[in-house]
Amino acid sequence: MLGKPFYGCLAIFRIILKELLFCMEQLFIFAAHYAKFVDHMKYLIVILSFFCLVSCTSDTPAGNSDAQTTSTTQSNQTSSGDLESPDISMQIQNMSTGDAFLIGTFSGRNFRVDSTGIDTNGNLRFKSSDPLIPGLYFIVLPDGSNFQLLMDKDQTMSIKTNAQDYTSTTVVEGNLDTKLLHENFKYERDYRAQLDPINAQLKTLAEGSAQHKALKQQQATIAAKRNEDLEKVFKQYPNSLYTVFKRAGQNPEVLDFVRADGTPDLGKQIYAYRTSFWDNVDFSDLRLLYTPVVSNKLNKYVHQLTTQDPDSIISSSDLLISKILDKPEYFKYVVNYIALAFDPTKSTMMDAEKVYVHMLQNYFTKERAVWADDATIQGLQQRAFEMAGSLTGLKGPDVSTTDVNGKEKSIYEMKSDYIVVYLYTPTCEHCQEQTPKLIDLYNRTKRSDLDVYSIAIDTNDKEWRDYVKKTAMPFTAVYDPTNRSIYAKYYVDVTPEVYVLNKERIIIGKNLKISQVEEVIRRDRER
Repeated sequence: MLGKPFYGCLAIFRIILKELLFCMEQLFIFAAHYAKFVDHMKYLIVILSFFCLVSCTSDTPAGNSDAQTTSTTQSNQTSSGDLESPDISMQIQNMSTGDAFLIGTFSGRNFRVDSTGIDTNGNLRFKSSDPLIPGLYFIVLPDGSNFQLLMDKDQTMSIKTNAQDYTSTTVVEGNLDTKLLHENFKYERDYRAQLDPINAQLKTLAEGSAQHKALKQQQATIAAKRNEDLEKVFKQYPNSLYTVFKRAGQNPEVLDFVRADGTPDLGKQIYAYRTSFWDNVDFSDLRLLYTPVVSNKLNKYVHQLTTQDPDSIISSSDLLISKILDKPEYFKYVVNYIALAFDPTKSTMMDAEKVYVHMLQNYFTKERAVWADDATIQGLQQRAFEMAGSLTGLKGPDVSTTDVNGKEKSIYEMKSDYIVVYLYTPTCEHCQEQTPKLIDLYNRTKRSDLDVYSIAIDTNDKEWRDYVKKTAMPFTAVYDPTNRSIYAKYYVDVTPEVYVLNKERIIIGKNLKISQVEEVIRRDRER
């Protein structure tokens, strides 16, 4: 008989199945256009393994047998033997009949746990013999609203509420965490009612005026009272899931920094905020992975609090990961999230490869990625190797191969201040659009300023020669049918791929459109 670990593993594949099918569909479309079937099939296997890096362990209790759930190691605060079987009854006034769904969350993904009906009196009940994994759950109701539950050891509760105003009317009996959660909803509503009028007034006043200062002080007093009240609850229930969850969601204090000339130093302010952003998160508590708090904070930290350039993202990532190197489940989740976010097939940021390569080379190793098999790690490391030679800030590799006249041509023999390395496929629609623009740029530019080294890929000799002749390429045009002269030098994800090298042959731009080349050069000249 198949046990609970099997169903836990099966569930995560159900959750990601649609994404995998979409990836496969796009892959075959891509292969048909660019004749890179073999290479991309190799990467499909890597990507498939990559999704499985967030896969399941064998010691987690499953939910209902038909639940679409994910699995991980149980929280160190709560063992499976401590958990009650869930029995959740609810009476909702002013709720129509229909189906209600119990929804769980894991590292930013929702999964369905159970469903039930609502009778004409607004009554519903979820009951099962299998304990729920501690975390945050939502009851999705027929009118589209949802009701939140915090589940830990105690999974029996009775709830009365009114669909017209959940915040004011909810009464919870039998479950401390859910009771504290809804009491906090009421508190936060009253807190916002005090703060919102002050915030609105502040927008109309001159900063530094007497009235502005008075309102800022009033604002600070209200916020301090809120923090004091929260701390009282935290101290009263220090080990509750509510405390761990609510504390983790608190943002750090915004500190004021002033430059020598008396002006605000926003750079230091943002840095201080970002570096203390994770201080309230208890990474020893795995229950948080079954709430949205970690995934929400990670998304904000990476995409909003960090400047969207590769070096800044790498720095922020390393800072966070240094806190969780000895926390395997968090480490696995965070490094997968960041690596997948900056996979060059998914990110539009210039040189996302720089972040991706850093993550793979530093964290997806045999010593650290203990959840992955050797073949997966080898495949990821191979991909990182192929990208690593052409990252911004590095010296662009030389390429030497034959042109249409059979003469050996290399990048480094070119004397212009700036070199555009242009990798294209003759049959590529985007290449057919961008090539004329590159020819126009070349013809408008002095040779001492800019030259072009174009490399045809995924083609054949006749097709290449016909394309060079058809477009009347005025610059160097080379092709290596063996691919040996360019392998692991200039990485190509989708053609055309445009790199710009400066006078020192440092890569100053990549993943560009031709219309962006002159701006990249202008910025480099101004440095």
